[in-house]
Amino acid sequence: MRAVTVREFGGPEVLQMTELPDLVPAPGEVLLQVAATAVNKGDTHQREGNYPPPPGITDVMGLECSGTVIALGPGVTRWKLGDTVCALVAGGGYASHAVAPQEQVMPIPAGVDTVTAAALPEAAATVWSNVFMEAALSPGETLLVHGGAGGIGTFAISLAAARGHRVIATAGSADKVATCQELGADVAINYRDEDFVGAIKEATGGRGVDVILDNMGGSYLDRNLKVLNTGGRLAIIGMQGGTKGELNIGRLLVKRARVIATSLRPRPITEKGEICAQLVEQVWPLVESGAVKPVVDCVMPLSDAARAHERIEASSHTGKIILTL
Repeated sequence: MRAVTVREFGGPEVLQMTELPDLVPAPGEVLLQVAATAVNKGDTHQREGNYPPPPGITDVMGLECSGTVIALGPGVTRWKLGDTVCALVAGGGYASHAVAPQEQVMPIPAGVDTVTAAALPEAAATVWSNVFMEAALSPGETLLVHGGAGGIGTFAISLAAARGHRVIATAGSADKVATCQELGADVAINYRDEDFVGAIKEATGGRGVDVILDNMGGSYLDRNLKVLNTGGRLAIIGMQGGTKGELNIGRLLVKRARVIATSLRPRPITEKGEICAQLVEQVWPLVESGAVKPVVDCVMPLSDAARAHERIEASSHTGKIILTL
């Protein structure tokens, strides 16, 4: 099979197309002929040597893919040969073939083409598991999404808005602010031009927000706590702003707030399988109705993975970058 591999840790130039041995699905796994995969920040961190795959997982990058089932491992009962699906994987998406546990394979929502479907699993699973499962965003509550124009951010805005929540988003340019508003954000803030703490307090009458989906980590920790409402939940899913920050415990206590930090990739198959099952039940109908739309920045061939990484790292993208076979 063909795959993008890393000849040594470094910049995008270290990515190369390689021929690797064919895959054989293990018990409980399906083998997919990959149609497309999507680029995530985790891929760029792995390329740099800062995000190794979990034990036993291929070092080929790629956390999601779409394609056709072409082989079944022993014990697979959920899928059959020829099914067109998308999958959440812990690695291996940047290849012509990939294996996935049957629990992490999902049908493609009706009305979504196979290539676009590659943009769904990682973003949808991240948003659903953090915002709705861990942080339990409830009816009448307000969500703040940092990095609102990225792959995860765009999906979070669209999904929360479709479920009737008020959404506030931050983004880094006027164009990206406009994208957030088009997706359903009630308030969108250009964090380069405006202090989001003051803007959010003004927009909420001083009340603050109930849940924050944060990709920044350390540098936003104190400011995030300032804009949390009483009983608020801060879900941290990234460290783009560093790994360390100062936490005002007094403010945390007074607000009876919670700080939640999660990662999706190393979770057990059973947990990721439950997330995927909930996506199919709760989220896919909204995608099928058009209420939630995956935002695709551009589509490139897999051989252009280095160029895709450059675009991600320059933050010049909006939504997901898809790589096709």
